[in-house]
Amino acid sequence: MNSVKDRAVIVGIGRTEFSSRSGRSELRLALEAITEALDDAGLEPDQVDGLVRYGVAQTGASEALVAHNLGLPLVRFWSCVDFGGSASCALLGQASLAVACGRANYVVVYRTLNGRSGIRPGTGDTYHLYRNQDPSYENFLMPHGFTAPSQLYAMMARRRMHEYGMTNEQLGKVAVTARTYANRNPNAQLYNKTLTLEDYFASPVISSPLRKFDMCLQTDGAVALVVTTPERAADLKGKPVYVKAVAQASMPEIQGPRHSLIGRKNILESSGRLAAAEVYREAGVAPKDIDVAQLYDCFTPALMQQLEDYGFCGKGEAGGFVDDGHISPNGSIPVNTAGGNLAEGYIQGVNHLLEGVRQLRGTSTSQVANAETCLVTAGSPMPTSAAILGSVRG
Repeated sequence: MNSVKDRAVIVGIGRTEFSSRSGRSELRLALEAITEALDDAGLEPDQVDGLVRYGVAQTGASEALVAHNLGLPLVRFWSCVDFGGSASCALLGQASLAVACGRANYVVVYRTLNGRSGIRPGTGDTYHLYRNQDPSYENFLMPHGFTAPSQLYAMMARRRMHEYGMTNEQLGKVAVTARTYANRNPNAQLYNKTLTLEDYFASPVISSPLRKFDMCLQTDGAVALVVTTPERAADLKGKPVYVKAVAQASMPEIQGPRHSLIGRKNILESSGRLAAAEVYREAGVAPKDIDVAQLYDCFTPALMQQLEDYGFCGKGEAGGFVDDGHISPNGSIPVNTAGGNLAEGYIQGVNHLLEGVRQLRGTSTSQVANAETCLVTAGSPMPTSAAILGSVRG
């Protein structure tokens, strides 16, 4: 088997509300999202025999605890994927490989976190987790004030401004567009909270040139999806969405959760361009064939980078691409149609997969007409992952 193309499908999706204070444990949140995903698929918990979860800053919802609380009789496949925001699509890849090769029949993928009221990914709350991995690299960052991802992305944004003429207004338009989508999505954390360019420029500068609204949300919540084979999906109620391709990629330069600048010859190059080549090759499509995209938007310049990496515009052209409205609801490639990490909720990008499924089922709150293909990406410029989903087999 050289590819998972059309050998795995997503048949169920589930989520909790996205909030700033859930009032529940990460385990409880996970169980709620998984239960909803199983109901969406038409499955009972005792049919699940595979679990795949996110690894970073998630200590209270292990595979063992989830299996015990769901009453799973046998977990034949389990996996935990690490690495910051880079792993969201890799989770789907693990599950797809498991069902495609017969290692499991029904695999649940989940991500749960109290990212606002508990441990906050990407802040000082989680640095102790990273230091144990590669403490030597901290010596090159912390003395110079690099203690948060926002500072690294600010440096990349400033370089993009210098090299390509990207403007603060263009970054602001990314934030405003995300909020436009979220205002249509009742489940978005920032639903009914409008944002104008004037509001954007009135917000405080957090790490120059990045302002408050250039940054993703901090969110309590959980999401889950169920993966199986097309053959098994035929007997289920959930409308299947086909996995056309999943790719993982890493650049040869040294990278890590906070040292994405170390060892790199060009801070405007990322693993996204490598993942793009892989995922398009496996799916047998090109950027022009993508109807809608869910691009990882931890910060507004990250979305700019991926518009270029995944071939929607040329190198250095993302600012003008956004200016021309291409990522808006009526644009050539609507992006992050539920609001994304910037406005729907920050579940480290796994919620982007759920919105991809909704688009291809025709149930999105910002539905793209006749959408048949959706690109989903994970965090970049770190080692990253990407997926292409399709509404039909073929």
